[in-house]
Amino acid sequence: MAKSRLEIAERGGGRISRGGAIVLAIVLAVVGLPLLKGLLGSFERTGGGEVAVVRNGGFFDDNKIRQVVDPASSRTWTGWWSKVHRYPAQQRFYTITAKAGDSDQRNVDVVTVPSSDGVNMGIEGVLYFTLNLDHDALRRFDDKFGTRKFRGPDGKSYFAWEGDEGWSAFLHQVVRPVIDNDLRTQINSFRCAELVSSCALVQNTGTSAKRPNAGLPQAQSNNANIAKVQNAINTSLATDLESTLGGKFLTNLHFNLVRVTLPARVQEAVDRAQAAFAQVSEAQAKVASAQAEAQANKARQDGYNKCPTCARIEELKALPQGITVYAPGNPNGSLYGR
Repeated sequence: MAKSRLEIAERGGGRISRGGAIVLAIVLAVVGLPLLKGLLGSFERTGGGEVAVVRNGGFFDDNKIRQVVDPASSRTWTGWWSKVHRYPAQQRFYTITAKAGDSDQRNVDVVTVPSSDGVNMGIEGVLYFTLNLDHDALRRFDDKFGTRKFRGPDGKSYFAWEGDEGWSAFLHQVVRPVIDNDLRTQINSFRCAELVSSCALVQNTGTSAKRPNAGLPQAQSNNANIAKVQNAINTSLATDLESTLGGKFLTNLHFNLVRVTLPARVQEAVDRAQAAFAQVSEAQAKVASAQAEAQANKARQDGYNKCPTCARIEELKALPQGITVYAPGNPNGSLYGR
C-alpha cells in the first residue's frame, strides 16, 4: 500500500513537472520571441538613395520622432520596436507625357490648358526636384505627410514612405495640382502661335481679307517664349509648393517643358493648311520658273536682233554632227549629210 502511494506521488510529481515545462514554453514564446524580434529589429541602416525618419514604437513609448538616419549609414540602433519611414534622398523627377509607359500617372498624361487666345494646348514636361535632407525639415515633413495616406493614380491609398507607390501617390495628390495651376497661369499669358509656330496657319488674323496677295504666313521662332514659360514656372513652383506644403520640403526645383501640342482637330487643320500651302508654293515656283525662262528667251532674242551674225553662229552650233551642206534657203531641205 505504501509503495502504491509512493508511485502515485511520483507519477503526480511528473505530471506537475511536464505542466511547468509547458507553461515555461508558453511564457518564452509570448515574451521571449517578441523581445528577440524587437532586439533584432532595433538596428537599421539606409542605402545611398534613401533617408529614414524613425518614430518610437515600443509598448510604453509615444509615437514621436526619435531620430533621423542619413543616407548610406552604417547599422544604427533605433530603439525597441521603432517604426522607420524611408524617403528618397536623391534627385527625383515627375513626368507628364503622352507616352503611357513613361508617365508617373501610368497612362497617357497631358496637362491641357488654354492659351490667351483660347486654344487648348497640351503640355508635356518633367519636374526635377530633391527632398530637403535637413533634419528639422525632414521631421516636419514626416509629421505633416508621413502620418496620413494618399490616393495614388491606381486608386489605392498609400503612406508617402511606402516605396515608389507611396511616393508617387504623395506627388499625385499634393504636388500635381500645384504644377497644373502654374502651367495654366503661365500658358494663359501667351498666344497659341507664340508657343506653336504652326498655329498661325489656322488662326484667322484677317490678313488674307485685307491683303489677298499677302503671301504665306511666316513661321516665327518660339524658343524664347518656351524659355520664358520654363523660367516663370520654375520661379512660381518654388514659391507655390513652399506655400502649399507648409515648408521648403522640396528643393532644386526645375521644370523642363518638353512639348506643346495642339488638339487633334486643330492639328488636322494645321496639316491640311500646310499641305495646301505646299501646293501653293509649288505653283508659285512653277510660275517663277516660267517667268525666268521667258525673260531669258527675251534677253537672247534682243541680243540676236542686235547681232544677226551671232544668231547665225548659234544656229550653226545647233546643227547635228556630220552635216556637210547647210542650205537654209532651199525649200526641199536644208541639211545634207555624208
